[in-house]
Amino acid sequence: MRNFKELLIWQKGMDIWEESYKFTRLLPSDERFGLVSQINRASSSIPANIAEGASRKGVKDQARFVQIALGSTFELETFFVGILRLRLAEKSEIDRILQLIIEEQKMLSGYLKKLGT
Repeated sequence: MRNFKELLIWQKGMDIWEESYKFTRLLPSDERFGLVSQINRASSSIPANIAEGASRKGVKDQARFVQIALGSTFELETFFVGILRLRLAEKSEIDRILQLIIEEQKMLSGYLKKLGT
């Protein structure tokens, strides 16, 4: 078992979670049970699945949880692109979070290759 807190992919995932929560405070209150809930769930799923995967002994098990985390990054990216399309925020307001998400996608993909999957 690895110390998941030392993994850069987990640290970046935590940054994404934090930034996502901060961003959802800017959304209209009528989105609390829609986009806000989905963004918070998807963003928290990234570091949570990385941590759970780190607890697994087998490489296939580890990879499965990293793949779930990667899927959550794409889900989260979709929500932010949707926010732009719906004009709920300006591009400048979400550029940083989108950049973090794309960086995380690359890092997770690289980690999966390192695991041999």
